Amino acid sequence: MSTLPPLPFESPATTEDHEVMREQLGREMRGVVSIARRCGCGRPAVVRTSPRLEDGTPFPTSLYLTLPWLTLEISRLEATGLMAELTERVEQEDELAASYRGAHERYLARRAEIGDAEEVRHVSAGGMPTRVKCLHALAGQALAEGPGINPIADEVLPTIDGVLPELVCRCDAGADTDDDTSTGTSTDTDTDADIDTGEVAR
Repeated sequence: MSTLPPLPFESPATTEDHEVMREQLGREMRGVVSIARRCGCGRPAVVRTSPRLEDGTPFPTSLYLTLPWLTLEISRLEATGLMAELTERVEQEDELAASYRGAHERYLARRAEIGDAEEVRHVSAGGMPTRVKCLHALAGQALAEGPGINPIADEVLPTIDGVLPELVCRCDAGADTDDDTSTGTSTDTDTDADIDTGEVAR
């Protein structure tokens, strides 16, 4: 039995939510357990997903960012080389490294509340606990859990206008598709898990 407090923003996933997620991602969202965070208009922003998908595939990313405008902004940050800088800080700053490992352990414990997949039992997401490999995954955890859980996301998210203190709605805004970073979707995809890295195959 989990000793973690409930996710503060979690709510059931409705039929309409599934339709919205299909629009957000351009495909069916698999393994949906609930909506872990919604944007200002109530659409899914972070989706809680099962550690094993319906076809048996292990899937470590259990707090999955789907909100198009935010995934776009995070992709743009990733393209600046920020992840390498943050990984270097994790390697050099003991306090940050300890907090980041705590986020990793929290991720594993939270995922264990909803199921188990042996292949990814010790794999969290986003490169935790030693690297920063996917800011989308780290943001998903932070938005679902609230502040004070993932130190990297707690630094990055305030730099994006419209995330804090409340996640504003930009669902009707058209996505800018003029450059390679403007995908409007998370770089994670819910296909085959890459067990070695904790990410999912592109």
